[in-house]
Amino acid sequence: MQEEHLLQEIIAIAKDCGSILLSASDIERKIHQKAGRGNFVTDYDSRVQAILKSRLLELVPGAAFLGEEDQMDGTDVSKGYAFIVDPIDGTANFTRNYHASCISIALAQDGRPVLGVVHNPYLEETFHARKGKGAYLNGQQIHASDRTLAEGLILFGTAPYDEKLIRKSFEVAYRYVSRAEDLRRSGSAAIDLCMVASGRAEFFFELALSPWDYAAGALIVEEAGGFVSDLQGGALTYDHSQAVTARAPGVELVDVSDVLENDMP
Repeated sequence: MQEEHLLQEIIAIAKDCGSILLSASDIERKIHQKAGRGNFVTDYDSRVQAILKSRLLELVPGAAFLGEEDQMDGTDVSKGYAFIVDPIDGTANFTRNYHASCISIALAQDGRPVLGVVHNPYLEETFHARKGKGAYLNGQQIHASDRTLAEGLILFGTAPYDEKLIRKSFEVAYRYVSRAEDLRRSGSAAIDLCMVASGRAEFFFELALSPWDYAAGALIVEEAGGFVSDLQGGALTYDHSQAVTARAPGVELVDVSDVLENDMP
């Protein structure tokens, strides 16, 4: 299937799944606890992931599929095509009707994302990117901002599922916000990555994210002219959890090596 047609099909699937979030009801009775502090799954997560798996694999037969509800079940995304999917990024927000959740879909080839879609149904915003073709919001090209860190807005996640990392998260956040303009916390890594890609913020980090949290958003940031890496500038991989940063071109990484000495994934 031609890439542009494939992209449009994936966007349509993401929007269909977004409609499920918008029409969700009685969510509190459908919440289940997973391993880790504040780590929830709802019946809607499972339902959306099942739809995504069925429909996406119809588009690319033979592709591997890695979704959040599979929890790194041994799926190999390093060879051939693989979908890396978060059915509802920002589940805790979703359970509280706090409208900052999205559907995140990446298609990787030989371990690297080549197509990414992040759909926020609450704002009717669909971000997408194809490798080498730029990044877009609702069909309009977007670019990372040209602001420096001193002018920047910092976004971060608290790695809430790992209690050892919560304090470290706030220590790293202080290192950045003390040099920047202000700080925000949305509860959705995929949305935050898209905020950096669209120039609405200049820097994002979280100390522990899984590939489904960042695979689509990372490509969107890169195609918007931004940079993604771990906290020390190392390249991201897409087969295990790790620290993730995204930044505008004018933002330099701050040395936080002393904070990261122990207890990192």
